[in-house]
Amino acid sequence: MGIRNGPGAAWVRLAVLALLWGSTFLWIRLALDGLTPVQVTVVRCALGALVLAVLCFARGQRLPGGRRTWRHIVVAAFFCNALPFGLFSIGQQTVSSGLAGVLNATTPLWSLLIGLALGTERGLRPVRAAGLVTGFAGTVLIFAPWQQGGATSWGALAILGAAASYAVAFTYMQRHLVGKGVPTLSLATAQLLAATGLTALALPAGGLESPWGSPTALVAVAVLGIFATGVTFFLTYRIIADEGATDAATVGYLLPVVSVLLGALVLGEGLGLRGIAGMAVVLAGVAMTRQRGAAGRPDDPASGGAGRAPGVLGPNPRRRTLLSRKPSGTRVPSGTRKPSGRRTRHSAGHGTSGER
Repeated sequence: MGIRNGPGAAWVRLAVLALLWGSTFLWIRLALDGLTPVQVTVVRCALGALVLAVLCFARGQRLPGGRRTWRHIVVAAFFCNALPFGLFSIGQQTVSSGLAGVLNATTPLWSLLIGLALGTERGLRPVRAAGLVTGFAGTVLIFAPWQQGGATSWGALAILGAAASYAVAFTYMQRHLVGKGVPTLSLATAQLLAATGLTALALPAGGLESPWGSPTALVAVAVLGIFATGVTFFLTYRIIADEGATDAATVGYLLPVVSVLLGALVLGEGLGLRGIAGMAVVLAGVAMTRQRGAAGRPDDPASGGAGRAPGVLGPNPRRRTLLSRKPSGTRVPSGTRKPSGRRTRHSAGHGTSGER
């Protein structure tokens, strides 16, 4: 039991999740060798939904009920799954898998911009503002529009649009779906089921063609849907439930690195010195945007946290992280009112709230 739930197991889950999410762009690139972008997107959603549905019902959880909830789920599925999955498939026809992973890392920057526009991000500290500028400066460095050999292309812009779509989705889900009493796994399952239906509507626009029959492409899209979408949704849910949203956000810093390494090792891609420098600048900017004052909210991936894994439904904001599960007697940070003894015993006895 100690091995299963100890710190070592938590790091193993994080490493596996980073590898699976980071490989997403590799599998998309391989799948496009025999399937159209629409076919890749539909099959990915369908297989991911199937995996989550099996896990959901195996745990005795039901799909959410109520028309209002499902309306929100459909909107979230469009911006968090159908649209970005499709844009990634379209963009990676001309963009390398490594570059796609790096551009995807700009999602937290878009989230912060949206928060500022909607007024949900108040009192922006100078370090976070500098991080926003730094992150987008890294993006410009990657695109290098001043050079003839820069990365500026319709494919790269499509992938940047996918990253922005994730940011829109996270903001919407934080407002309308997260923390409403519905188990996260049930919501994630419903979201991918809705995404499957939405993407199926696009089949007449390029998904009815006969596949080229490439075994590599078929294996790649199967791995993409089952492991890089379905299993990763479930692992992210487990990490959020067991270790907290802040720990799950750590994956965001590893994802572009993994995508670049896999692209280089498996596909022989080269990001170049400028691309690597741009990736470092983007990640540095993202890290700066996550800095909050002592009175600010904890880092919340739904409102600009680093690295929500692609397409994952946001965590319950009431969820505690590893830092909040210190044993009794741990010094309480200054400025925080220590709860009563009875309340402390109750919290220690019950652990985190949520679906196990």
